Amino acid sequence: MIQTTLLKDGLRFPEDIQAINQWRDTVETELEQYFESGHPIRDTLKARADSIDSILNLLWQHAGLDQSNLALFAVGGYGRREMLPCSDVDIMVLSEQDLTPEQEAMVTTFISSLWDVGQLKPGVSVRTIQSCFEQATADLSIATTLIEARLICGNSFLRKWPRRVVSQTWTDRTFFDAKVQEQAQRHAQHNNTESNLEPDIKNAPGGIRDINQIGWIAKRHFRVNRIYDLVHLGFISEFELGVLEEAENFLWEIRHHLHRITKRDENRLLFDYQREIAGKFGYVKKDDQHINYPIEQFMRRYYRTAQQVSTLNEMLLSYFDESVITPRLPNYERRIEQINDRFKLVDGKLAVQHHKIFSEKPSAILEIFYLLASRPEIEGIRARTLRLLILAGKRIDQNFRDNPEHQALFMSIIRGANHRLYETLLAMKRYGVLGTYIPAFGQIMGLMQYDLFHIYTVDAHTLLLIRNLNRFKDPKHTKDFPVVSSVYQRLLRRDIVMLAALFHDIAKGRGGDHSELGAYDAIEFCRKHGFSERECNLVAWLIQNHLLMSLTAQKKDISDLDVVKDFAEKLGDMEHLNYLYTLTVADINATNPKLWNSWRSSLMRQLYTHARDIIRIGLDRPVDYQMHIEENKFAASELLVTDFSLDQVEKVWQELGDEYFLKESAEEIAWHTRAILEHGDNPEPLVMIRAHRRSGQVTAQDAIQIFIYTQDQPNLFATTVAVLDRMNLDVQDARIITAEKAFSLDTYMVLDRLGSLLTDLEREELVKNTLVRALSSSDQYPGLLQRRIPRQLRHFDIENTVDITLNAALQQNMVEISTLDHPGLLAKIGGLFMIQGLDIHSARIATLGERAEDIFFVTKKNAIPMNKEEARIFADQLKNALDEVSSQIAQPH
Repeated sequence: MIQTTLLKDGLRFPEDIQAINQWRDTVETELEQYFESGHPIRDTLKARADSIDSILNLLWQHAGLDQSNLALFAVGGYGRREMLPCSDVDIMVLSEQDLTPEQEAMVTTFISSLWDVGQLKPGVSVRTIQSCFEQATADLSIATTLIEARLICGNSFLRKWPRRVVSQTWTDRTFFDAKVQEQAQRHAQHNNTESNLEPDIKNAPGGIRDINQIGWIAKRHFRVNRIYDLVHLGFISEFELGVLEEAENFLWEIRHHLHRITKRDENRLLFDYQREIAGKFGYVKKDDQHINYPIEQFMRRYYRTAQQVSTLNEMLLSYFDESVITPRLPNYERRIEQINDRFKLVDGKLAVQHHKIFSEKPSAILEIFYLLASRPEIEGIRARTLRLLILAGKRIDQNFRDNPEHQALFMSIIRGANHRLYETLLAMKRYGVLGTYIPAFGQIMGLMQYDLFHIYTVDAHTLLLIRNLNRFKDPKHTKDFPVVSSVYQRLLRRDIVMLAALFHDIAKGRGGDHSELGAYDAIEFCRKHGFSERECNLVAWLIQNHLLMSLTAQKKDISDLDVVKDFAEKLGDMEHLNYLYTLTVADINATNPKLWNSWRSSLMRQLYTHARDIIRIGLDRPVDYQMHIEENKFAASELLVTDFSLDQVEKVWQELGDEYFLKESAEEIAWHTRAILEHGDNPEPLVMIRAHRRSGQVTAQDAIQIFIYTQDQPNLFATTVAVLDRMNLDVQDARIITAEKAFSLDTYMVLDRLGSLLTDLEREELVKNTLVRALSSSDQYPGLLQRRIPRQLRHFDIENTVDITLNAALQQNMVEISTLDHPGLLAKIGGLFMIQGLDIHSARIATLGERAEDIFFVTKKNAIPMNKEEARIFADQLKNALDEVSSQIAQPH
């Protein structure tokens, strides 16, 4: 038994402040042992609060306040007896009237002694009853703390005044509306999702504050002290209370560990702490598991818990609104519209005709979502009906899933939801129906991947993908995706791509190839739901190949017609191309919003249009390279002839090889040629900058083209990328073409970290001038800036790999590098190539969260590729250099 009452006999002040601190140290040690030995966290929190009560009682008496008519209250979490190791000690000194000078002196002594006890972090307010009225009226947070005020010692007559103040300053409705608005604002600060990679377990959706919210509103109306008392009042069921308490215990335990690890009042479950806390809960790596498996399983439990809390929060607040708040509105009349024998609309929300609907007619479990999806005037589901639905959803079994009526209803939801499919499936997930109707989906709920690339849980990502597909037919969004929206709207069977989306990641976390396993699940599902064998195979093919288009566009040179032809042959026809294109664009946008920009958009669009052209011409026909070159030249000349003669244009073009006209578009050729002709004989390097997307408003997510025309030099690439890094520009793609007169035409596609390059003329000129100066001095390398490594990157152990192969057609070495992304990486790699004396002809840069996967095409100075031995030696040198950088990043800071 922990001694939480401070034995005060013989203590003297101020000498014995140290004794209080020593006693508190002893209590904290005992509390930690008590919790670690398996006792409930709830008891530990209460015991800590009781020990602090003991200290405050003693200090109150020492200040002589036990002889006054003042009262000392615990407020906030302390008022609820929820005290974690580093929680603030929030207290209120309350008096009936203004303090006398003598009382002020005693209160000052009391507060000073609180600060002398160095382990307490007091938050003290001194109020009169009148000031409580004034402050509670103006400040919702003060009203909220008064609801939970708990008398510690002093004038017991004042015990009921804090809640009385709130009752008289806030009505049920004004308090409810204000707290709901406050919660919405708090949720918005956390992206309105429980699935953040580094969640705030106190304030984010599904966190402790959402549990507190239920208590605050209920305590304001029902005048109860504990949420348990609400069971007897019918506000919450025993089952719901059990779920809520289990969730609260779990969240408290996480906060407890966070406090112990950080030694402060920390609520953010950062990457820095996830592995250690996962271990505290027993999630440890076994021999056959990958290194991050324990973290992913622990976070899965967190996300599922947070979703449970969010659902209960939503349901209980809706129940309070529907049963207490709305009926008391002036001139309120309930609006009822009959739908059928099973459902009706009550005040715009769906309600069952009687409480046995779901047991007597199980199909109603899916029918309610069909109504929600197909009738946009429906505002949601009534709380009483929602309670019945959540319980009914737990009874979905294989017999339910095999029922043809139920299968038809599910497909009616997929096919008939118009623009509300995402919201409907999200509701089905939240209320426990989607994960029981498709058990494999239930397995991925809350499943996260411990990286910076996938920023959502697998289930959240899947539903966002479906939302994106639905947006392709919404005029509000089609302007952002003009090509893919047009393709999507021409699809004959959108349900095919919807099911491919639903199943594309459904097998993650099982081990093995999730694409193959997911395809198998999808075929089985589609067969049961009335799809033909050809349609089943199409859905499965999309799942198996859902990464094909993005990997081709981002990792291969899609200006190479052979690459595009190979891609087109894997698809075979326009039907597969159209479905894959829409699925790919929606998938990328649902993985990480930062991934999608004008550059990636153009890559997908270019690959789609080129593959479409090849498929239409015929896959069996060989690529006519010369025709493509002539078409590009003709189209480019049409853009130039109004300002330059054909002789002038041809003079420039004679210096360029066929590869240039194969890989550049006609518009790019015209832009380059115009710039070169206008530059004339100026010996300085030519640097041109423009937005990659040349129509519409330029945004920070748009890629920027930087074109450089300069005399060829050994360190050209290394110098350029080092300058661009210094100017806060991230290279996405690089193409280096050397003309016959030893001039280089280089195009860099970059993203601007600051987002102001094309709107800040001074900065644009600075970038140009800096590049010109650096490239004018062929023997000077600008060097690298030492940048701070982002905190999150230090928690990822990415294996460095370097593969060098020979591209026989180009007679160039292809250097593939996979490593941890970090500031200045490309500039460092460029410097290593420079030291080795290698020329870079093109580069494809892909950053996937914390991982960089870059490809370079290089030769030696004499335009000859490295032989096998040279390539092996250089690969080892490059890997060693990357390993050294990784070890520096991993050092604790």
